[in-house]
Amino acid sequence: MLPNPYPLTSVVAATRPDVVNAAKGRPADQSVALWITDDERWAELAPCLALDAPARALAHRLLVAELVTLLVPVDDHPAWLAPATRHGKALLFGARWLPLVPVLDGVGRLHVSSANRTGRAPVASPAQARRTFSADVHVFDLHDGRPAADRRATTTLELHPDRTLTHVRDGAQDRAHGGPAAYLAHLANTYSLP
Repeated sequence: MLPNPYPLTSVVAATRPDVVNAAKGRPADQSVALWITDDERWAELAPCLALDAPARALAHRLLVAELVTLLVPVDDHPAWLAPATRHGKALLFGARWLPLVPVLDGVGRLHVSSANRTGRAPVASPAQARRTFSADVHVFDLHDGRPAADRRATTTLELHPDRTLTHVRDGAQDRAHGGPAAYLAHLANTYSLP
């Protein structure tokens, strides 16, 4: 279990998707997001996307600056992307919290999902994680001191080839802007979207 920057909750991450799913108590082959932890991961992924250069640049900004989880269309899904791909779309996560950079450096590809047991809210602190997960799930004990009650899972958006966005799942980002419609309007303004 790894923490995220405020206002996001923690995530379960592993180099194998089945390990993420086992920790969450769900089927081993359930989809999990691919964590774009650095520019090397992005460079590896970008050629697989069914997006033109401006849409790819937008996807990168949404992952890194907005910290959303993002569904993107893919032309190709090699074996390493398959666990994050369903129906021609890949699920990506891109938060890069500075205190985690040394931990993630050199790890390679990571699969990730919200740090919750199926049907429960994601955990927001190391103490909650230890109460929620079995002892074999390592909890990285790093916390920024902000209240757990203020944290939410990340908002999930879908990016289409024409650079339009669809809201898929509520989360911290849309909550901070007053709801999905207001958040989409904010993104359209900020990134000059159609």
